[in-house]
Amino acid sequence: MDNHLDHLPVLSRGRHRNPKRGACFMELASYLAGERWSDHPACTHPLLAALARLVNDNVSDESRAKLVGLVPSIIGLASDDLRVDARIALRCATTALPVAAAERQLALAVSVLAAEEMLARLDGAPSGRLSEESRRAMEEVPQAAEQARRFSRAARITEKGFRRYAAPNAVQLSVVGIVQACIPDPDALLRRLLEETITDCDALIRGSRTEVPEAETVEPVAQAPAPAHT
Repeated sequence: MDNHLDHLPVLSRGRHRNPKRGACFMELASYLAGERWSDHPACTHPLLAALARLVNDNVSDESRAKLVGLVPSIIGLASDDLRVDARIALRCATTALPVAAAERQLALAVSVLAAEEMLARLDGAPSGRLSEESRRAMEEVPQAAEQARRFSRAARITEKGFRRYAAPNAVQLSVVGIVQACIPDPDALLRRLLEETITDCDALIRGSRTEVPEAETVEPVAQAPAPAHT
């Protein structure tokens, strides 16, 4: 029986000159979307695409092959809304924080607070709002959470700084934290992270989901930009 997947480029790490040499997750997305061959296609939000590339490059060959079915769901998820960047950063940081090594927890906790602060600001909500997922993640690392709050009170991040530096850095830190975590199956967690982030973006961009995480008010926080990820 003919299988249309047999005719697709094979997923592998890194960039590829053309489909005959294989494809990363986002190159396959550009191929399916009918765009010019690229790992930075216009059909997907840049930060979501960055996460997809990182997951693609950091899972095993066996796990990567199973990502093919997710590729169509990422096509068309493009937006200039900064809330998309914030939601991606938040999903990544809250997923990685509970499992990351101690030396990465402070940076990830700051990333959680930065994303929450930006979402609150964009929504016109009081500073210091925390979603339930953020509250649970921070409770897993109380010492890092307290240090992050102290750090965050002394600084304030701009929208430009968040988009260019803090959000991309949160994504990179999160993937590295998961890859290096002492957990049984980091590949499974990376796949779940990508799936849930795609769902979050779909909810914001296409409005296909009505459920939004409940938020509660905690002490006010403000954020500083993280180093750039290139």
